[in-house]
Amino acid sequence: MLRAIQQRRGLPDDVEQAVAARMARQRVLRRGGRTAAFLVEESVLRNGFGGPQVMSAQRARLAQITTWPSVSLGIIPATLDRGPAGPAEDFWIFDSEQVAVELISGHLTITQPREVAMYAQMFARLAEIAVYGARARDLLAALSPEQ
Repeated sequence: MLRAIQQRRGLPDDVEQAVAARMARQRVLRRGGRTAAFLVEESVLRNGFGGPQVMSAQRARLAQITTWPSVSLGIIPATLDRGPAGPAEDFWIFDSEQVAVELISGHLTITQPREVAMYAQMFARLAEIAVYGARARDLLAALSPEQ
C-alpha cells in the first residue's frame, strides 16, 4: 500500500524507512496507560493488497491485536446498514486536538475544534455499529484467503 502511495504521488522511495517507522510506532500500542481505538471496515479486509498470503497474515495480526488490553479494534461488518454513519473518508483523531484526513493527493490536518468534534461524532457513530473482541475475531476468521 505504501509503495502504491509513493508511486502515485511521485515521492522519493522511502518505503522501507516508512515501514520501519510504522513498526516502531506499534510498540506504543503495547504500553499501558492509554487506549488506542481503531475502526476498520470489513470491505478493507477483503481487498487484495499484497495478495492472499499478505491479506491472510494481516487478518491474523488484527485478530491478535484484538486481545491487547491497550487496543480497541472494531470491525464494521459489510452487511450492516450504516445509516447516518457512512460513508466517510479515512481519518485519525489525535487526543481530540487534531484530525488527519488521508486523500488521494495528500493529507489534511484539521485543528478547528468544531471540525474535530464532527470527526469525533462520526467515529462514535461508526464505533456503535462495529463488532469487537470475539465477534471481530470470528469475522476475521470467516474471511477466506481468496478474499
